[in-house]
Amino acid sequence: MPISRAELHADDAAALIDQLCERWSDAKEVDRSADPVRVDFENGSCYLQAQPDKLLVVVEAVDDESHDQLEGQVDHALDTLKGVELDIVWEA
Repeated sequence: MPISRAELHADDAAALIDQLCERWSDAKEVDRSADPVRVDFENGSCYLQAQPDKLLVVVEAVDDESHDQLEGQVDHALDTLKGVELDIVWEA
């Protein structure tokens, strides 16, 4: 399973997670009771964790093609967050 992660500077990472969960309410499953928060999609999962001064985002998918697609979906969602400017760098 391909996995990548990004650490994003954020003053209020919990608020960003709230925005992302609202945006992804149509996902297969959103588990906000877990830490990290887990969002399941058909082709993989995204994990979100609020840490002091940063948001940790992990993308995991069933294969390379699905991973690239899901990473693109997550990138797009992160780009549309309100009130923040993010420099997203994915690490394998």
